[in-house]
Amino acid sequence: MKHTAIVTTILILLFLITQITGLLIIKNYLPRETLPFNIEKPEIAEETSFIPLFITILIATMVALILIRFSAFRLWKLWFFISIFACLLIALAAFIPELIALPIAFIFTAFRIFRPNFIIHNLTEIFIYGGLAAIFVPILSIFSITILLVLISFYDMIAVWKTKHMIKLAKFQTKSRMFAGLLIPYQMPHKIKIKETQKLEPGRTAILGGGDMGFPLLFAGVVLKTSSLFNSFIIVLTTTITLFLLFYFAEKKKFYPAMPFLSLGCLAGYLITLL
Repeated sequence: MKHTAIVTTILILLFLITQITGLLIIKNYLPRETLPFNIEKPEIAEETSFIPLFITILIATMVALILIRFSAFRLWKLWFFISIFACLLIALAAFIPELIALPIAFIFTAFRIFRPNFIIHNLTEIFIYGGLAAIFVPILSIFSITILLVLISFYDMIAVWKTKHMIKLAKFQTKSRMFAGLLIPYQMPHKIKIKETQKLEPGRTAILGGGDMGFPLLFAGVVLKTSSLFNSFIIVLTTTITLFLLFYFAEKKKFYPAMPFLSLGCLAGYLITLL
């Protein structure tokens, strides 16, 4: 097992809670024409939407690597702040009035960026991906999200096993204390202060990347849009089981691309919904 039983359990539970919360956020936004403050949803053809989305992901990764190359922590912090704030605002506005969601999202984002601790970090993670999915689920079809999962899975394998730049990106994020994804320190300190020499050492910190939570949620959200809430919960169940199996059989001190396995979990769940 890659992590201890208790850390693995926490990661799995947080993943599950994030997926369910995300589906509830998506469900609240599907009937709406706009996002908070009358921000219009993107208008892109569903069947080909995977093309601009995948290109955007590649560009964003390139920009991130450039920031890493020049140690541009301030620019990274600004980009991170804007992204988290926007996603939290959308997520919270699914349940409460947007004028109330606005200051709450700002406060939690400020704490996440300037006074980070593992509670605030992971609490905001639960809502962020639902807000992000509310933007993109409307422009995705089963076909386009499936193709996107395939592309992301191959990209993840190359980025982790071949070029290893995804590992470098994860280390940079953790060093800057602005990691996109779940982060569970083994000793549960009050503040996440991880020295450069120990920031990703197994036995000290367990992580699960943001993409590993966001893309399965996108798939489940599209199933919700095209089918039913019950079927989308099946996707959540199969991806959660897949993630558990990955953690269970993974070896310590090794990095694994989670998306190929999670994509299989998504497709397995979808096949079950068709039966």
